[in-house]
Amino acid sequence: MSLGIFKTLRDEIDSMMARDPAARSRIEVVLTYPGFQAVLIHRVAHACWQRGFRLTGRFIANIGRWLTGIEIHPGARIGRRLFIDHGMGVVIGETAEIGDDVTLYHDVTLGGIAPSVNSAAQVNKKRHPTIRDRVIIGSGAQVLGPITVGECARVGANAVVVADVAPRTTVVGIPARVVVPKDQQQRERFVAYGMPLDLPDPVARAIDGLLDQVSRLRARVEALEAGRAGEGPALPNGDAAAPNGGHEGDAERARAPVAQPGMRRIDC
Repeated sequence: MSLGIFKTLRDEIDSMMARDPAARSRIEVVLTYPGFQAVLIHRVAHACWQRGFRLTGRFIANIGRWLTGIEIHPGARIGRRLFIDHGMGVVIGETAEIGDDVTLYHDVTLGGIAPSVNSAAQVNKKRHPTIRDRVIIGSGAQVLGPITVGECARVGANAVVVADVAPRTTVVGIPARVVVPKDQQQRERFVAYGMPLDLPDPVARAIDGLLDQVSRLRARVEALEAGRAGEGPALPNGDAAAPNGGHEGDAERARAPVAQPGMRRIDC
């Protein structure tokens, strides 16, 4: 039993070292990484919670929060090799479920939606998100409600996620939207903070779209001006525009005889 526990701890430490170039040794991870310490304390608190010692579990979890700055409810279910990098400000709610090899950065919240509204009806209900295997959630992201973030998905920093995220997609923004669609290559690719370096800038893309529209409008204006300098475009009443800006039919109407009072005009 003890050998199995030590092997599990070693696997978790090694997985953290693989994802953080700043980690130089296993002993450094054990002594100085609050993410490792918080998960270790949670394992104990969760075991108490599962055996019905709810108050003890909450007390141990509270000690973990004091020591690490990471709040994990003892009822949360956490898989193997969870890496909470930096860690400060992370909150994981009671009914949250986290798969294997997940990476969370600081200030991430796996929370509920409006927990203060009709709280009695939310007791023993699924209120927090489910995070599948190999998901990366960037710093400051808020993943809220009983939603599912699919396998190998990426959530960008400071995103607010309130709907399901498909596997192997990248979402950013408030509310979060897909910016990188499903791609099998995303499966084995580790992306720090959930933000690929080659991610297209949505602001730059919007500006490019506006510039394209301006170019099309300019071309239309130039075409209209060219037509006005020549014969001119047709006008709504059927007359063409005269070079001086009037109607070509104006001169003909000016030369036509005007009927005097008492006279009847006869058009031939």
